[in-house]
Amino acid sequence: MCSWDDVSRIATALPEASEQTGRDGLRSWRVRDKSFVWERPLRKADLAALGDAAPDGPILGAWVADLGAKEAILADDPEVFFTTPHFDGYPAVLVRLDRIDEPELTELVVEAWLDRAPKKVAQAYLDDAR
Repeated sequence: MCSWDDVSRIATALPEASEQTGRDGLRSWRVRDKSFVWERPLRKADLAALGDAAPDGPILGAWVADLGAKEAILADDPEVFFTTPHFDGYPAVLVRLDRIDEPELTELVVEAWLDRAPKKVAQAYLDDAR
């Protein structure tokens, strides 16, 4: 089970990443001007679309590499990852934060960051990790 503190710690440890809080009070984590993960409570339309399957608890949004990666992630663990019609056609998944473990959260956040970071920054990070 992870928390927003875990998300913040993992995300802000990445090069050039920062945390921002919007006027709505919701947090997002960005690399330069691109968000890679964000706080995403379910909205009325989401709740209507999901019906009884709508989860409660904290929801994290995360960009993924492409729609193929999205489908693979959703199929891999539907108890943790899900989507709503709002995200149809977009390479992003929603995450039940209270059901993901820290290693899986770390992998998701790093992969989202790698996808959104400038290529030189991402490559330098990968080179340092070797």
